Order: sequence, then structure tokens, then C-alpha cells
Amino acid sequence: MSGRPGTPAEAGTTGRLYGVGLGPGDPELVTVKAARLIAAADVVAFHAARHGRSVARGIAEPYLRPDQVEELLVYPVTTETTDHPGGYQGAIDEFYEAAAARLAAHLDAGRDVVVLAEGDPFFYGSYMHMHKRLAHRYPTEVVPGVTSVSGAAAAVGRPLVERDEVLTVLPGTMDADELAEWLATTDSAAVMKLGRTFPAVREAFDRAGVLDRALYVERATSDRQRTLPLAEVDPDTVPYFSLALLPSPLTQPGRPRAAGTAPATGTAEVVVVGLGPGKRSWTTPEAAEALAAADVLVGYGPYLDRVPANPRQTRYPSDNRVEAERAAHALELARDGRRVAVVSSGDPGVFAMAAAVLEVAAEPRFADVGVRVLPGITAAQAVASRVGAPLGHDFCVMSLSDVLKPWTLIVDRLRHVGAADLVLALYNPRSKARPHQLGEALDVVREHRGPETVVVVGRDVGGPAEELTVTTLAELDPATVDMRCLVLIGSSQTRVTPSGQVFTSRRHPGR
Repeated sequence: MSGRPGTPAEAGTTGRLYGVGLGPGDPELVTVKAARLIAAADVVAFHAARHGRSVARGIAEPYLRPDQVEELLVYPVTTETTDHPGGYQGAIDEFYEAAAARLAAHLDAGRDVVVLAEGDPFFYGSYMHMHKRLAHRYPTEVVPGVTSVSGAAAAVGRPLVERDEVLTVLPGTMDADELAEWLATTDSAAVMKLGRTFPAVREAFDRAGVLDRALYVERATSDRQRTLPLAEVDPDTVPYFSLALLPSPLTQPGRPRAAGTAPATGTAEVVVVGLGPGKRSWTTPEAAEALAAADVLVGYGPYLDRVPANPRQTRYPSDNRVEAERAAHALELARDGRRVAVVSSGDPGVFAMAAAVLEVAAEPRFADVGVRVLPGITAAQAVASRVGAPLGHDFCVMSLSDVLKPWTLIVDRLRHVGAADLVLALYNPRSKARPHQLGEALDVVREHRGPETVVVVGRDVGGPAEELTVTTLAELDPATVDMRCLVLIGSSQTRVTPSGQVFTSRRHPGR
């Protein structure tokens, strides 16, 4: 800090002024930063009425030190009744000038000053009067706090607004007719500064026709908190630290839906979600949102294991070869009212579950169930990004699995791709059941590609066992490849830079 209490500042230095919000009453709602600054300050200042009891100091007391200088700033008046020659405003302005001068003396001496403020310093707070008089003269920082409006909403358990609604904050000192007009035309409102203004405020709610849904909160979040319908409040019991809330009609409590059922949207739906190839950071925010909203997760077991466990959700893992059965199960669950997410690795539309779900969903029995597909980063994209830009020009994506299509068709397509000089991304390159097929596929490609053609093999990219190999068509050993790999075979225009990065030029020769 700039100095300790009672010590002079170094030449040319001053203390720092802090306006610190304390929140509405509960000392545990004081922010970490506010607590730190209060504990470290040389001087702590706070306002109080003539009785000398400061609400702000009471909230901050757990964070104060015994050796700190305390500046009690006592208001000379709390109502407009005064014999000051300048009237109420003259008396209060004189008080603020004198209080600012007292704090300035500490700042000039190099002492840091924290001015405590209930709620937020810039939200109907007394601190702002010190700020206007001192902030242009001294280094100043304002620390926001939880407002009484936020505390009151939490106290009554009612959201104030939703979607594009408007919240209006009004002072209870406003003319009653004007206040009633505001209340009649806004979605939601908070009326501050009650106390002696309460009878007029209650009347304004009644004139606006909204008294029946208005709520009253007194000393929100403190151990003296009181809440009840505004219409039932005794005006003689209302303190200054209270407010009236008008929550939006849209936030009225409703009947909770049955556990595990979807809201009534008119259409059942299955969401097919792509996790990306491995890293959690490669899952899109849209996919993460859909996974979080689901009641049920359906998918291949190892893919489901990549989704963080949530005890609220039910999981249905299954083997990788029962895609149609898995899709039908997901659609049945959605038709029964569950929020269902079908989980795929990579992108669900690339050799994954989206096509399987849509194929089964086309059956008449699922005519009332919609399917939404959320994209993910593909394995081809992930491997390519790790080595540079081998997919920088036209490319083809193929699977070497012959479970759902004949091997002869795969060979024919490989010949056409090779003749077209396309970069080739091979999924499912080599399994235990068909260890010979990758070698045969490479022989077909070699009919059209030279031995120097660049080849990239990516294993478990984005996962803990990630491994990347840049080699050539002549040197690639099929025995080093398995189902956890993706193979990229370059075109005649794919190159390796001196630094080892791979790219395929976007410019074709002669263009």
C-alpha cells in the first residue's frame, strides 16, 4: 500500500481511493476483491445516520483490521426537515464537501482509503458523492457489488426478466402518478427507497393494476430479511433498506415437468452430436450445449465414455456394429418424451451415426420424431491440421470398411480417385478382420501415384496416444496402421516444407 496509518507519503505520491461494493447484506456476498481491499486499506470510511450505526461497517466487519483508521461519516439530516439556510440540499452538500475533505487529507498523506458502499457503489450509493469530488484528483478504483435488486430477486426465488423483456428500476421518491405510469407499462420493475415513501408506492402499484403480483423484500440476504406480498405490508414497519419487486408474469412459478421428460414443443426430437476426434476442446459449444441438455445419451460405448458423467442422465452404451438398433432405440426414447442425444466421434455425418439415425427415422413408425444433426471436427481435418494443410485443394474421403459395401466397389473407386489426382483420406484403414486390404488399396493407388507421393498417418489425434508420421507411398508399411489411424495420401501437388509441414497447393499447375 502507499503508506501506513499516520505516516507521511513519499514526495509526489498520494493514496488511492477505492469505492467498494459490499452487496445487499450478507457478509458472504462481499466479493473476494472487495474483502482483500478492505483488509489491506489504511483508512476505511463509511456513512451512518445520526444514531451512528453503519450498515456498511456491519457487513464489512469480518474483513476489518484492529489497527485501521475508521472514518465515520454521519449524515446531518435524513429527511428534508432542516434549519440549514440552504435547506436540505444545502445541508447535504455541505456534509459531502466536509466528508470529502476528511478523506482527501488521508489521501494527501499517502494513505489508501476504502469507502464502503452497501450494494453497488454506483447504484443509488452514497459513495458516488465522494467519487464526484475526489476521483479527478486521486487514483481511484471502483469495485462493483451485488445490488439489492439482485439480492431481493434471489430472496423471493423469482427471476425478474427473461428473453427480451425490460427491467425498470425506479426510485420510490418519484411522483406517485408518474410511478404508476411506469409500473403499468413495463415488464418488470424494482422500486427502491421505500421507508416513508411506502404508502405512495403501494398506491402506485394499485393504480397500475399490478399490486396482486408485487412482492416486498426487506433487508435482503441479511439475518433480518423479510419477504411477503406487497399488499400485505404494514406501512409503519417499512425501513429504508427495503424495496418492492414486480416480477414478469412470464416468471410465475408453473407446474414442474415430470423427471426425464421433454418440454411440450409439439415435436419429439433426437439430436445427433459430433464430439470431434479426441480433445474435449474440439467439441463445439453447440454440441456441448446439446449434451448438457439431454436426459438420455445413446452411443458406442467408448464414445460415451468421452462425455463427462452426469448422474441426472441415463446412458445406453452399445457395440459399434448395432447402429440401426441404436438409432431405433434413440428414436423410441424421444417419441416417449425424453431429450435424447446420440453421440458420435468426429462429425456424425461422416461415416457415423447421422445417416443411420436418419435412415431409421424415415420409417413410418417414427414419422413424428425429428432429427437434428450437429457437426463436429472430422478426423481428416484434425490429422491435416497437425501437419499443415494437406487438404488445401480438392480431396476425397473414403472408408476401407467392406462391412456395408463390397470390396470390389472400394477398389473401383480407389482407381478413379487415383486417376483424378485427388488427395485421399482413408478411414477404417486396417482391422484385424481384414489386415490385407490396406496393402491392396495402396497397390491400386500406386497405379496412378509415384513412389515419392507424400503420405501422412495420424494415430489417436487429439487423444493421449497421439502420433503422427509423415512418409511416402513407397515407404509406408501397412503393418504399422490400425483402426485408430487415419491415412492421408497426397496428390501430385502435395509437398513437405523444409520445416516438415505438409501442404497441397491451391494453385493447379498452369494456373
